[in-house]
Amino acid sequence: MARTLAQLGVGQSSRITAVSLGGVKRVRLQELGFLPGAEVTALQESPFGDPVAYAVLDTVIALRRSDAQYIEIA
Repeated sequence: MARTLAQLGVGQSSRITAVSLGGVKRVRLQELGFLPGAEVTALQESPFGDPVAYAVLDTVIALRRSDAQYIEIA
């Protein structure tokens, strides 16, 4: 089973290998920089653990874990 962005711990970095979502959400995530080959770092999680702030392409973006589980990492 592939590792996903939702499993990345705070302070850890990895490279995106695939985005498994379809439709509008996939396009939006790709527009935000969640592309195969891009490096992503988990910066901070909210007090209840969701959402999580990620750094990708010099931008900080908060994603719900339910969306992050569809982004595969190496």
